[in-house]
Amino acid sequence: MAIHVEGLLAIIIFYVLILVVGIWAAWKNKNSGISEGMDRSESIMIGGRDIGLFVGGFTMTATWVGGGYINGTAESVYLPGSGLAWAQAPFGYALSLVVGGLFFAKPMRSQGYVTMLDPFQQLYGKRMGGLLFIPALLGEIFWSAAILSALGATLSVIVDININMSVVISALIAIFYTLVGGLYSVAYTDVVQLFCIFIGLWISVPFALSNPAVSDIGVTAVNTVFQSPWLGQIDPSDGWMWADNFCLLMLGGIPWQVYFQRVLSASSASYAQVLSFLAAFGCLVMAVPSVLIGAIGASTDWNQTSYGPVPPVEKDESDMILPIVLQHLCPPFVSFFGLGAVSAAVMSSADSSILSASSMFARNIYQLAFRQSASDREIVWVMRITIFVFGALATAMALLTGSVYGLWYLSSDLVYVIIFPQLLCVLFIKGTNTYGSVAGYVFGLLLRVGGGEPYLRLPPFIYYPGWTTRQKEHRLTREVEHFVEQRFPYKTVSMLASLLSNAAFSYMAKYLFESGRLSPKYDFLDAVVTRHSKETMDKATLVAHDNIILSELAPVQPRHGGSVAGTFLNTHVLSDEGHMSPDSSAE
Repeated sequence: MAIHVEGLLAIIIFYVLILVVGIWAAWKNKNSGISEGMDRSESIMIGGRDIGLFVGGFTMTATWVGGGYINGTAESVYLPGSGLAWAQAPFGYALSLVVGGLFFAKPMRSQGYVTMLDPFQQLYGKRMGGLLFIPALLGEIFWSAAILSALGATLSVIVDININMSVVISALIAIFYTLVGGLYSVAYTDVVQLFCIFIGLWISVPFALSNPAVSDIGVTAVNTVFQSPWLGQIDPSDGWMWADNFCLLMLGGIPWQVYFQRVLSASSASYAQVLSFLAAFGCLVMAVPSVLIGAIGASTDWNQTSYGPVPPVEKDESDMILPIVLQHLCPPFVSFFGLGAVSAAVMSSADSSILSASSMFARNIYQLAFRQSASDREIVWVMRITIFVFGALATAMALLTGSVYGLWYLSSDLVYVIIFPQLLCVLFIKGTNTYGSVAGYVFGLLLRVGGGEPYLRLPPFIYYPGWTTRQKEHRLTREVEHFVEQRFPYKTVSMLASLLSNAAFSYMAKYLFESGRLSPKYDFLDAVVTRHSKETMDKATLVAHDNIILSELAPVQPRHGGSVAGTFLNTHVLSDEGHMSPDSSAE
């Protein structure tokens, strides 16, 4: 296999630059937050809570803008029958950041939590926190594996280097600077990586547009030239499915540790909100070159290019349309610069996901659930070990598992249908408890898994209204695959069922125990009767160094009428007054 020396050199330059910035960030901020009394482990997880607007805006944007985002957007626009109408990620994730900034960033940051799982363990206990850790962990690991897998395919298209080698080297670099500097290295390298993505792709677009093989994208947007128009359309029969997927992106993009990691590292609650809004704008801006590259791919006569007469979609290579356009429609020096941008994008996603997973494990599982007496040095070493372990696990999955995208799709759905309603309950619905949380978890899991997952060839055992059987022919092998397509918005329905069952079972358990219809000895989860259980944790346990500015807390309290506030607002979580216990709401 021939190795393109220029392409390899470009990648080495990008990787060295990112590695140097990561190490420099770690050295520059090695004592940040510690002088104010913050533990070293918390400094690795959330920095010194002093991330400003500039760095914070870039790193918040990098929450979703990565290799999967730019490659996936270009693929959706390019695919015949899909087009821009089905490229939901840019607007979906942008709105996700807006909703997160409006309703979730301020309560979470004002309470001084360290990870997304802290409020769950505070209200529902250690065991429930461990259960909620599972879908959160799977989402982060599978996301990292999926984008590392995409990186290997991308590099092999242009540079002709071994896929395994490129994936391993990329993962090692991301793991190394994350090990050294934690969130600071992740945040500062995000600045470099987003600059690389923006400049690299925008340099490529004019060259690709001016290639003689490319027709006017304004014409191909609405007319069939080489394939169906790239604007695409939404068939009325697909309307509910489109809405279901859009809600998944908009609301399911909130309950991720990679997002709250940035929120909790902001220098104030107000800054956390502003960063979310800036990142929403950044998501839209960063999607523009990907949309144009997808449109260029749909407007190209591939017979006039070095790619050959058979278009990428007929070779099952539509997922690599972005690197294919860079290689075959741009001059070599431009395509290699764009390639560096793509690899930088992948690393910007992989590093933060690995850090998020290790932060949740070290704090919420190891420290709070098993060893509350663990020293700060011990927690730091647990984080370092798990960063390496989770990074190695994601790398192995990227190399060995052919269905890694299917695993990520299913795990991201579980984050939406399980964790999002739990987050709503823990922050905004008064009176929910562990019994309701378990019920919501089970209902959401069964309803979502019951719908099946075609990417994993997981057949459904619940057939929702409007289901239909479809077939897909693999273009290379000519193998025909039959699968069930659920047109009903079952993901959103599963999420709502999880939310309602959480509230219903919580209030039912509370009524049964407090009315005396059930003996206190049957409160085996210590969720209603027992006021001070070992299972639950108060604020002193979760937030060791409460340095929250009081002025930030005032705007968090919404002004409602007494009856409305008492019914719908979990003031025991949003309030910072007194001893915060899940059982303090008991009359």
